[in-house]
Amino acid sequence: MATATVARPSQISAKLNAGTNESTIPREIIVLIAGSIVGVILFVVAGLDWTGALNIELRPGEGAGINPALDFMVLGIAAIFGPYGFVMTAKLRRVQKIEDRLPDFLRDVAEAGRFGMTLPDAIIVASHGRYGLLTEEIKKMASQLEWGVPVATALKLFEERVPTPLVKRVVSIVTRANEAGGNVADVLTMVAHDTREVQLGNEARQISMLTYVTVIYIAFYVFLVTIYIMAAVFLPQMVTAGQGIASSSLSGAGAVKSSSSVTRQTASLSDASAVRANA
Repeated sequence: MATATVARPSQISAKLNAGTNESTIPREIIVLIAGSIVGVILFVVAGLDWTGALNIELRPGEGAGINPALDFMVLGIAAIFGPYGFVMTAKLRRVQKIEDRLPDFLRDVAEAGRFGMTLPDAIIVASHGRYGLLTEEIKKMASQLEWGVPVATALKLFEERVPTPLVKRVVSIVTRANEAGGNVADVLTMVAHDTREVQLGNEARQISMLTYVTVIYIAFYVFLVTIYIMAAVFLPQMVTAGQGIASSSLSGAGAVKSSSSVTRQTASLSDASAVRANA
């Protein structure tokens, strides 16, 4: 009769570590590689359009040459950095939301520890709360603890999923406090308070820098509007005025030449009449 084999906690943690050590390419790197491929293709098209091998116009009547080549170069740069910027921005926002709820989770774990629970049991109890985007990560950690994974390994896996300096600092302190023994609840309370202070300090710095960032953005957009006005209104008027001045200069030069020729003819006729009178 077959007997079911139950995996030991060390075996479970070893499998989890083996799964996390597999080479997985982050999403932002995949997006960057795909955008780079598209950007290189657009750069090649721009080079061929510049040399005249291709005649692809993005705007009607633009003609071949440097103008469509510059358009394709700008599109290539946007293809490389645009999607990568969006993905990184979404990732940073997700990490920021996770870090914002981290002190609340630490306080709940500390309160559960004050009732005599161990750190793994306190994390499992706290996983039933609502912490926004952090809830999913806590549930993963609680599931690992329920399967017998050591708390140090579960915290390490959480640190690898959210690799930020704040999370690394919290995980390091909590892991060492748990290994040292004693009242972990007091340590968690102090870590939660310290984490909140760090977040408030970061928010204060962001608010103080907001004025300078706003001035930079306003100056940049004013520069763009000025360049557009010059390219759309001022430069065409200058070209038209230059053509008018050139045409008037040519007409003036022709009038001067005609008047000088008439003067010469009059002078020659007067000289001829004078010679006849003397004869």
